[in-house]
Amino acid sequence: MQKYIIRRVALMIPTLLGLSMLVFLMVRLVPGDIVALIAGDFGATSPETRAAILKDFSLDKNIPEQYVLWLGQMGRLDLGSSLISGRSVQSELASRLPVTMELGILALLVSVVLGLPIGILSAVRQDSPADYAGRSFAIGLLAAPNFWIGLVLIALAGRYFQWGVPPTTYVPITENPIANFKLMIVPAIILGGAASGGVMRFTRTAMLEVLRQDYIRTARSKGLADRAVILRHALKNALIPVVTVVGLSVPGIVGGSVIIETVYSIPGMGRYYIASINQLDFPVVQAINIVTALVVVFANLAVDITYSWLNPRIRYS
Repeated sequence: MQKYIIRRVALMIPTLLGLSMLVFLMVRLVPGDIVALIAGDFGATSPETRAAILKDFSLDKNIPEQYVLWLGQMGRLDLGSSLISGRSVQSELASRLPVTMELGILALLVSVVLGLPIGILSAVRQDSPADYAGRSFAIGLLAAPNFWIGLVLIALAGRYFQWGVPPTTYVPITENPIANFKLMIVPAIILGGAASGGVMRFTRTAMLEVLRQDYIRTARSKGLADRAVILRHALKNALIPVVTVVGLSVPGIVGGSVIIETVYSIPGMGRYYIASINQLDFPVVQAINIVTALVVVFANLAVDITYSWLNPRIRYS
């Protein structure tokens, strides 16, 4: 197992290297003049000011040279500084990444807590009204955009109830966990609800396949109760494809947090990302993409390791 993990971590290096190259080139294709944003309306008209800004931020060099310089910074674990504010990107992400991670973990928990039981019920009660209701619910969650649900909920909350209205200020979990939970739970439900649709459908499909196996019929013939057969024998084997779906939903949750954080004014990494794109803040956009890629690749590694725990017959060498 240790050799497998080391090999997987080593394979992450060319993946991240290729992604860094792609991100570096794409952000420079965005239309706009970053020098004009930095210098302001009056300073941007001065050639001397423009030349000084280009030199200070190494923007006077060609694209390959800029990429090599940025890659060297990344190798020293230096994410650079914001072109707009001048603050360290690393310090900004240090305060914003935990907020996004909290939202993502809550959304993953919501997707599993909501999707797994309904998927199991749909499989056990196949072609029953509960099965049809569960499948319809899953399709509805997959079809409805989470940002639209958030906007509708805020609009309805402002008129009919108050618990869905986002507060004006963010409360860190270290200061007031209850107030923080009240702020994060509604966005987490909206974000995790979309992912739960896929969990429901894959849980149902995997459970139906496992329930038709011979060892399940043998367990039932021995007189075991249906609850014991489902929870002790069928569920653990059916979880392997479900774990895959949960792992694959991580990029969707990370991407969805960009919109949800903007809608609910959550000071996380996604909201910072949107603001940086609007301001053509290249170092911030590049750093957030690399951090997001690290989260995704390590989530995939965790999914692969979980396979061997769920099924001891799976061995990595």
